[in-house]
Amino acid sequence: MAIQGMAHVGMVVEDLPAATEFFVQLGLELLGEGQVEGDWVGRIIGLDDVRAEIVMLRTPDGHAEVELSKFLSPPSPDSDSHAPANAPGIRHISFIVDDINAAAAGLRERGTELVGEVENYKDTYLLCYVRGPDGIIVELAEKIG
Repeated sequence: MAIQGMAHVGMVVEDLPAATEFFVQLGLELLGEGQVEGDWVGRIIGLDDVRAEIVMLRTPDGHAEVELSKFLSPPSPDSDSHAPANAPGIRHISFIVDDINAAAAGLRERGTELVGEVENYKDTYLLCYVRGPDGIIVELAEKIG
């Protein structure tokens, strides 16, 4: 068996409209919204009585998709929306940008916090982390070398 490609990255959020707006403002394209429910979903994800709202987004190059899910049932367990970047689990998603300083400034204007600073990595990339709704960490990367 060999992986042929990546379908999408899924993230569970509490505030679906805020998370959707955050990713659209980053430049992702809204593909669609809907609701999933029923036994078939539960059999896939191992939960009973599943009902969730989902939003699908795509990067401008068409190569990556993000699925945002808001579970209506069963209730999601509490989480730490300010968990640090070294907490176990999937901690961030990374996007290539053409101007990291402009992207970071635009996010700051909308109230999004930088986790750290914009840094030069070996004169190949400018990198930074930002924290979006529900504690989602997004890495921005600008190729410079």
